[in-house]
Amino acid sequence: MRRKLFIMLDPPKILVLGFGAIILIGALLLSLPSATTDGKGLSLLDALFTATSATCVTGLVVVDTGDTFTTFGEVVILSMIQVGGLGFMSFATLLAFILGKRISLKERLVIQEAFNNATVEGVVRLVKRILIFTAVAEIGGGILLSLRFSQDMAAGKAIYFGFFHAISNFNNAGFDLMGDFRSLTAYAEDPIVNITVISLISLGGIGFIVMNELFEYRSTRRLSLHSKMALAVSGFLVAGGTILVFILEYNNPATLKPLSAAGKIFGAFYQAVTPRTAGSNTLSIPDLQQSTLFLIIFLMFIGASPGSTGGGIKTTTLAVLIGAVKSQIRGREDVTFFGRRMDYSIVSKSLTVTLIAIFLVISMTMVLTITEQGKDFLMIFFEVVSAFSTVGLSMGLTPDLSPYGKIFILITMFAGRVGPLTLAYAVARKRKEDHYRYPAGKVMIG
Repeated sequence: MRRKLFIMLDPPKILVLGFGAIILIGALLLSLPSATTDGKGLSLLDALFTATSATCVTGLVVVDTGDTFTTFGEVVILSMIQVGGLGFMSFATLLAFILGKRISLKERLVIQEAFNNATVEGVVRLVKRILIFTAVAEIGGGILLSLRFSQDMAAGKAIYFGFFHAISNFNNAGFDLMGDFRSLTAYAEDPIVNITVISLISLGGIGFIVMNELFEYRSTRRLSLHSKMALAVSGFLVAGGTILVFILEYNNPATLKPLSAAGKIFGAFYQAVTPRTAGSNTLSIPDLQQSTLFLIIFLMFIGASPGSTGGGIKTTTLAVLIGAVKSQIRGREDVTFFGRRMDYSIVSKSLTVTLIAIFLVISMTMVLTITEQGKDFLMIFFEVVSAFSTVGLSMGLTPDLSPYGKIFILITMFAGRVGPLTLAYAVARKRKEDHYRYPAGKVMIG
């Protein structure tokens, strides 16, 4: 019966239902008495919110993870982060490998949809590489963080903390165990923690397709147009973001001013990288200047690259839109990058994704200004963009959300993780292809 249902459903619906099932299972586990330190378990709404945040690798939390959950509860959250970050189809494929089962065409199509791959060709090989890349990155990052944390805590706890934060940050989740909603602010000037976590965030957010091509570069000596665009835009946003955060926060006594010269650089660099949908932070987010907060909102909205553990409209979408505007201004029809022309369908898809994202953010912000009476508008706007882009940074609104506010934010997180276009495809009715075209019409623009 389940196999028949799988075959009947199209890939977008399978992805939406798959993520929904993982969230529901996680919510039930987190509501168990054994999941929390007080022995009562989370309320159903808080459990659902936390499970959504973990599975959608967001990091927004209504209760502090380190202070509230038992080891069992933390492991449940970590498991959802891992499954949510890599996608449940990656684990289904891994199980098929172990059992020696063949991956069907329908399953390959779902994997293609999950990773935004251009073709179905080579997707199984890609999943194998993804699992290997993930294991290497998380184990390497876990060892480095464990060694550093061992200077501040017992060895067993240091190892547990090291691997938890390595997995959380590689999957761009932002959950932490430091307690009191502090995230990694105690390590703002620590080079090992900063370099390790920034590397994990960057690797998880650059996209598995890009990682695979970089791995093969020594033999192929070539990168696809997608990889070139993703790397170029990511590099520009991180470099530009670092410079701007450094300038804007340099004299802020609550953030960069008290830090050493190296600490200021690390602080600016980290806060430019983490809006790429990571969610952990080394500077106090509520204490940032309003100009910096608005910059972070912009970086969060763009997010990571396609086929990664991150959210947002994606780096390549921004590049295509900028290219389209540039071509229009110059009076050219073709949108070109690195000597290659963009197909019209790519430009159209980029515009669709961005408009749906803007509509969702504006709608949810408007709704939350009603449900969260008395809260600062920038705080609400920041929270909504963070939820949509599955970032997890917060100005402190999440723990104080009303029940309705929690529901709308978890809906936003879910929509951001599965992707606005995938969700639209899953909800929309399929219609037959038209075998005719309407006469062309003209309308004035601008």
